[in-house]
Amino acid sequence: MKLSSTAFQHMGAIPSRYTCDDADLSPPLAWDDVPNATKSFVLIVDDPDAPDPAAPKMVYVHWVLYDLPASTRSLPEGMTGKSLPTGARQGLNDFGKHDYGGPCPPIGRHRYFHKLYALDISLGDRGVVSKQKVLAAMQGHVLAEAELVGTYERKRR
Repeated sequence: MKLSSTAFQHMGAIPSRYTCDDADLSPPLAWDDVPNATKSFVLIVDDPDAPDPAAPKMVYVHWVLYDLPASTRSLPEGMTGKSLPTGARQGLNDFGKHDYGGPCPPIGRHRYFHKLYALDISLGDRGVVSKQKVLAAMQGHVLAEAELVGTYERKRR
């Protein structure tokens, strides 16, 4: 599978439009080369460089989407819970909300991993879930995965 964005290239800078310094919109994403047996997708966006890339202490979760329908091949800019494809669900991010929370690094240039997984099942309604619970539920059901990494560093004010 391949995951891409028209907003940034792999390992390229994420435009401020998709961060806490601007509109904080989710970036447009698209994917292809999907396995035929795919029943749903999971998308997780996280930052392994928190809080400081020189001394990371945690992986900060920015977005958890699951049960994206198998027919889905893209997400437009500015996706929210109200505009998700029918059947798609969101888990809780580390901002304490369900919608996308853009990059907002306190120090240094951070990497933001957009990870897409094709599953052979739909996970179903699991209530309020974290990234860890979604990852546990999808174990043994991943057909393929793709990754797109963008970077962001806040301008000093």
